[in-house]
This record gives sequence, structure tokens and C-alpha cells, in this order.
Amino acid sequence: MRLLITDPTSVVADHADIVSVRAEDASGSFGILDRHADLLTALTISVVQWYHADGRLGCCAVRRGVLSVRGGSEIAIATRQAQLGDDLDQLEHIVLARFRADLETERTERTAATRLHMAAIRQIIAALRPAGPELTS
Repeated sequence: MRLLITDPTSVVADHADIVSVRAEDASGSFGILDRHADLLTALTISVVQWYHADGRLGCCAVRRGVLSVRGGSEIAIATRQAQLGDDLDQLEHIVLARFRADLETERTERTAATRLHMAAIRQIIAALRPAGPELTS
């Protein structure tokens, strides 16, 4: 099988001698072997593992992504951020922790930006609202 992993700026991995792949989506961990049915799924922050035909293990931490299987032999993963590694423990502990921290930072920043937008909208509405009836003496 062929495995292609890409991030927005580069091809992270491209191997044509893959015999199996293990990945993780919201429903849990799953495996892919040759002649797998076509599949499209959203990956979680996780480590994708694969075995080459000669028995070597490969692994890559992904920060979410989309995995597709086409024709039973083409596996493509498009991810926002990927980190190849030889040490599975290091990828699971250090890289995944960094990916999760980055995700939490983005959530916090998105919340702050939403609050600013809401405050701006309230100010615009207040400025456009007609003044109350004028009192005459």
C-alpha cells in the first residue's frame, strides 16, 4: 500500500511499501490492511503508526487531520501539523502534549476574540439606537 502524510507546507511521509496502518479517530483506534474498503474519517490528536514490508515501524504524531483510503491501497492523511519520530513514547508524551497545549491556547484565543467581537457589536448597536424621546420644559 502507499501512505502519504501531508501538512499545509510539505509532504511529511510518502511510502509505497506499507503493509499496515494504525490510526485513531473519535470512535477509537483502528487498523488498515491491504484491500481495505474506501474510508474517510477525521483523526484526533494521536500517533499514526505503520509497518513497512521489511518489518520496520514508522510513526508520526498528527494534530488532527483527515484520513482517506482509496482503492484499498492508497492511504492519504492531510493534517494541520505532523511530527515524524522513531521513538513512540516520545511522540506520545512530548509531541502530543505540545499539540494539546497548542489546541487549548487556540481555544482561549478564539474565546477572547469572540468576546471582543460581541463587545464591538454591542457598541455599534448602542450607537445606532435612536435616542429616547426628548424632554421639553
